[in-house]
Amino acid sequence: MKRVFQQLLQAVTDNGSLVSCEVRFWDGERLRIGEEEPAFVLGFETERALKRTLSEGSLGFGEEYMAGHITVEGDWQPLIRLGLDPRIQNLKLPWHVALRMLWHAVTSRNTLRRAPRNIAYHYDRGNEFYRLWLDESMTYSCAYFRRPDDTLEQAQQQKYEHICRKLQLQLGDTLVDIGCGWGGMLMYAARHYGVRGVGCTLSQPQVEWARATVAREHLEQFIRIERQDYRQLSGQFDKLVSIGMFEHVGKQFIPTFMAQARALLKPGGLGLLHTIGKDRPSAGDPWTMKYIFPGAYLPLLDEILREMGKAGLVPIDVENLRLHYSETLRQWRQRFEAHAAEIEAMFDARFVRMWRMFLNSAEAGFRYGNLRLYQITFTNGLNNALPWTREHLYVEALNREVSPSLISTR
Repeated sequence: MKRVFQQLLQAVTDNGSLVSCEVRFWDGERLRIGEEEPAFVLGFETERALKRTLSEGSLGFGEEYMAGHITVEGDWQPLIRLGLDPRIQNLKLPWHVALRMLWHAVTSRNTLRRAPRNIAYHYDRGNEFYRLWLDESMTYSCAYFRRPDDTLEQAQQQKYEHICRKLQLQLGDTLVDIGCGWGGMLMYAARHYGVRGVGCTLSQPQVEWARATVAREHLEQFIRIERQDYRQLSGQFDKLVSIGMFEHVGKQFIPTFMAQARALLKPGGLGLLHTIGKDRPSAGDPWTMKYIFPGAYLPLLDEILREMGKAGLVPIDVENLRLHYSETLRQWRQRFEAHAAEIEAMFDARFVRMWRMFLNSAEAGFRYGNLRLYQITFTNGLNNALPWTREHLYVEALNREVSPSLISTR
């Protein structure tokens, strides 16, 4: 097993990843790759940990790391980058593991009954947990960095401004937010553009936080937050937005989502879908789907556009914010590590290792792998009154990051 792992690691590093690293085995033997100071030291504390890594890929590695049988010292990013090599990604899972993952996928589909449990698994960890490492608006989605030194707080507000411009929000517009999270988008749109909005989420802690914030900022006449499945929303709105929720819909329910988007949007209305996706087919990561996002599915770009077309929605603009999400995750990871001791006290060491691996894997996945972040603007049917260029997105924003507030929040 040691020899196989050495040959695999050497082949990957020789292929251009160019990283020096060290591997420490359970019996004290050490393997060194490269001549420079190791970027990371990977430790296998048991023989079984190496065996499961070789036979089960990320699932085996992740479970053994969570259990403390694998250690990582130093920089995770080059380690994850090595793990994204096709020769490692294409390792075949044993039949019993593949069968177990298939069963997990089938039993975690986002039906009306199952979806609340899937969402609760990830989002109902408690508002205090997320407050430790998100920005002050509690925004849990890709930010928008206009400059390299933007803070996370600045970048999240700039993301909301960017979306508002794409939606061409006007005073008095109605806006529905599918998967509104802690309500950051709706509150920004109400404050800066004077819109009236409705948001839905299945997470009770998010509802409680969002409603309390709406009340504290005196926005009750503008915003309503509902604990409701998107399939049960009713009404028609001038604009629609969905940020970081579409990944939770599931492949089976993509047509359902598109049909509901059309039903909620007025004819000619503008919508924006902000979602993680991929531009080429690849297998979903079994560890992430089991431990982080049960029921999730990362759609292909052409799959999204095709289903939009079938539903009568017309895509008018697509932007890929891949590197913006990698930077967002880097800043989340740093904040998470700064509060690791507090988080361990809230939960346990296994939980901290699980989230550490998740944040590092996602960051590297956007920078080096097959993860993309798409913002797709669309209309409900044809709309010939829209601008012909993107100038409205950028010309007025040259000297300011966000629009001035229209509403007092005293």
